[in-house]
Amino acid sequence: MSSTRQPSTARSATARTASGTARRSRTPAVDAACAEAVDLARAAAEDTARPVPVGEHLGLRAEGDRVVTHDFASLDPAYRGWRWAVTVTRASRAKVVTVSEVVLLPGEDALLAPTWVPWLDRLRPGDLGPGDLLPTAPDDVRLAPGYTDAGESADREADWEPGLGRVRVLSREGRDEAAARWYDGTAGPRAPIAASAPAQCSTCGFFVALAGELRQVFGVCANEYAPDDGRVVSADHGCGAHSEAVSLPAASEHNPPVIDELGYDVVPAGAAAEDAEAQDEEALGHS
Repeated sequence: MSSTRQPSTARSATARTASGTARRSRTPAVDAACAEAVDLARAAAEDTARPVPVGEHLGLRAEGDRVVTHDFASLDPAYRGWRWAVTVTRASRAKVVTVSEVVLLPGEDALLAPTWVPWLDRLRPGDLGPGDLLPTAPDDVRLAPGYTDAGESADREADWEPGLGRVRVLSREGRDEAAARWYDGTAGPRAPIAASAPAQCSTCGFFVALAGELRQVFGVCANEYAPDDGRVVSADHGCGAHSEAVSLPAASEHNPPVIDELGYDVVPAGAAAEDAEAQDEEALGHS
């Protein structure tokens, strides 16, 4: 036996007319003829779901005057927890009930795809590869309008810093966002390599400060032997390749060699030369 599911609330909705006076819109009542058309609704659902059969009747609800929707369980293995919703209706003063539409709707326990996320929000650092293009939204808060009227100024290097010649430049939000990302990343002061560094990058001869307001905190490492060579580092970052990390030891005289005297007589170098010369002269006298 089919069950009848009434609307969850019996209160009437309140609407406001153009004149400002409040009026109440009545909740539609369940039409008896449409409510009894369970077999008609099931036949429509089975015709749409074919060849998979349709499950039990789950209830009905009034959608309007003489408009009722019947729900049937879906037995399709690919749509567990879904339901077939068949809307039936009849004309005013008519006794014949007809099918208006048949749709498959998810239930409370239905398996649904995750909420769609725009591609721009799905991007992660490193996703951009060779040949890829990454359009920037016109309303990107990280950018602000630049000063495009650069003219023929000879001092283009000075014009480039405030943004002359560029359509957009970093906004305050974009600058703060980049600064926070760099400072909290692997090139900031809390990186493991910085914790064991002998000194900060700000005192290193290979530290090249950035231009603009970011130069107060960040620079670029120019030491080819450092792990951050060519990368932005914070002034209080550090590594073992600091220009003043190690002082070379001063040159000193070598200690005298250790000679094994067992079975040998140590003879000063000068005395050995004199003995050799005397032996040569004696040999010549005998000859």
